[in-house]
Amino acid sequence: MIQVVLDASAILALLRNERGAEAVSDKLAGSLMTTVTLSEVVSYYARTGASEGQIRPLLDNLQTECVPFDEDLAYLAGLLLPKTRPAGLSFGDRACLALAKRLGATALTADRSWQRIAGAIGAKVELIR
Repeated sequence: MIQVVLDASAILALLRNERGAEAVSDKLAGSLMTTVTLSEVVSYYARTGASEGQIRPLLDNLQTECVPFDEDLAYLAGLLLPKTRPAGLSFGDRACLALAKRLGATALTADRSWQRIAGAIGAKVELIR
């Protein structure tokens, strides 16, 4: 059973052992993330100068499944824009929320602004800190 869909902020908190890492670790087994989220996390490490050879082992050890960002998710994420714009959510944020919404799962994030729009878009959001 899928418990949560991970946002990049949750994955980075776990990998960087930041506040909230334990909350992510507790829900990691059986979790999902989109390929968009994966790209966000890879981008973070690439910005710090890490090579693909350093990044892949780090992410391959996560106990989460990566879900391709397909046409249906593209529509769901795109249609979330009007209701998420006031909270400043990014495309990656909307991709995560779209997958959570499609599956009826909870989106796990460190971004507090998500709570402001969760009810408006019919998504479940849980903060890690």
